[in-house]
Amino acid sequence: MKFVRYGPKGKEVPGVIDSTGTLYSLADVVKDIDGDALASDLPARVRSIGWNALPEVTTPPEGGWRWGSCIARPGKFVGIGLNYADHAKEAGLPVPTEPIIFLKASSSISGPTDPIIKPPHSTKLDWEVELGVVIGKTARHVSVDEALSYVAGYCVVNDVSERNFQMERGGTWDKGKGYDSFGPTGPWLVTPDEVPDPQALTLWLDVNGNRAQSGSTATMIFNVAQIISYVSEYMTLEPGDLITTGTPPGVGMGFKPPVFLDVGDVLTLGIEGLGSQRQEVVAWSR
Repeated sequence: MKFVRYGPKGKEVPGVIDSTGTLYSLADVVKDIDGDALASDLPARVRSIGWNALPEVTTPPEGGWRWGSCIARPGKFVGIGLNYADHAKEAGLPVPTEPIIFLKASSSISGPTDPIIKPPHSTKLDWEVELGVVIGKTARHVSVDEALSYVAGYCVVNDVSERNFQMERGGTWDKGKGYDSFGPTGPWLVTPDEVPDPQALTLWLDVNGNRAQSGSTATMIFNVAQIISYVSEYMTLEPGDLITTGTPPGVGMGFKPPVFLDVGDVLTLGIEGLGSQRQEVVAWSR
């Protein structure tokens, strides 16, 4: 099943989509698609209630249709850097021997069709289509063999990055990764039963209608299970936490000469079975 959050920004309603594509409201079942809901085994609760007992959504909410981020603001938004060898090569950086961990601000999360805000003084705004993994139960020091049992679902993430802030302004990567709107997530949180192999998914991203990224999760350096196990050695992963797992080659800084986003540019991106996104770059304003 596919969990969603729909409605105006800040007023999203939790929902679920069945195998026929029908949307049902979960407003009477959970407050939101968040850590508390996932920790209570939400898929099992939906199955026990039964589809026929859930209200079907056919009328757009006040303000019109809009998909919000498929997970409410997580406690942690963890990024994995340079997790595709070809991407490390285009960045001019060595292939990691261990996963590179950085943190994106939870306030950076936005809906899959919300605009990307170009920050003041931004000169190198970039894109990264990535497989997102949402944690469903508390994970501490988990083994690789058991790691996938901690997954609540998978989603599309655009790890928007400002390369000047990230690489040329000193310190860690985080300041180039955490600006408002730098984490479009969704449209759906797809449960693991619909994703039998997270290492067999195609990813793609177009800039203004031109294909920039095309890859497969099969070429990750560290797979999803290895990432969860590794991260759980350094921090407790809690229900609702989001891990974004790295991007294939084709980001803007990898072009020769580099290509970066400006106001008016449009990104479309997606992952096999997990849906697609569309964002337009807009100027920052108060």
